[in-house]
Amino acid sequence: MIEEKVNMCIAILEDIYGVPQAEEIDPVDLLVMTILSQNTSDANSLRAFGSLKSAYANYEEILAAKEEEISEKIRVGGLAKIKARRIRDVLLKIKQDEGAIDLGFLAGMDKDKARDYLMSFSGIGPKTASVVLLFAFGFPVMPVDTHVFRVCRRLGLVPEKTTPEKAQQILEEIVPAGKYLSLHLNLIRHGRLICQARSPQHDECALQSLCDCYLWGTSLK
Repeated sequence: MIEEKVNMCIAILEDIYGVPQAEEIDPVDLLVMTILSQNTSDANSLRAFGSLKSAYANYEEILAAKEEEISEKIRVGGLAKIKARRIRDVLLKIKQDEGAIDLGFLAGMDKDKARDYLMSFSGIGPKTASVVLLFAFGFPVMPVDTHVFRVCRRLGLVPEKTTPEKAQQILEEIVPAGKYLSLHLNLIRHGRLICQARSPQHDECALQSLCDCYLWGTSLK
């Protein structure tokens, strides 16, 4: 029953927003980008990433640089000292583990071991690790950000009183193969445009007939 509801949601969202296509991206780039995206806007994190990449020829140079220097390059992204330390620590651990700053070896792991490896880094939680695995490797994982969490609880795809981590586990069990990226991105779009935290636009929502909150007259932020 819940699997049928998920499939209906996927189909409706794809009809509205299209079927997102994955773009090839280096997993280390993506990991660094996710660190820079913490507690800031997308625009500022992208500016910080661009500044970092333009200042150094490769990650070996970043690893060799002082934290203060890295911090200055990414200042526009906020929390620069913390993020500079995290980036440098991540690069160092990858090199110590693999002999090179390359995450390609994760492709040969199962998803849980790969996620555990990424989560062993300071400041990397389940969502960030899953973003890297989904977008860089196509793993069957479901990152749960605030939009995905809110929309899925309102729809009744996950229990109202659950955690993002548990919601991720549930969604990974019920989302059909090949649809993780599509559902993840389209739920974010829907959460930003229609199913907003404070003022959900019920009358404009194509998922209205599937939404527990709408049908039961409740409200979840």
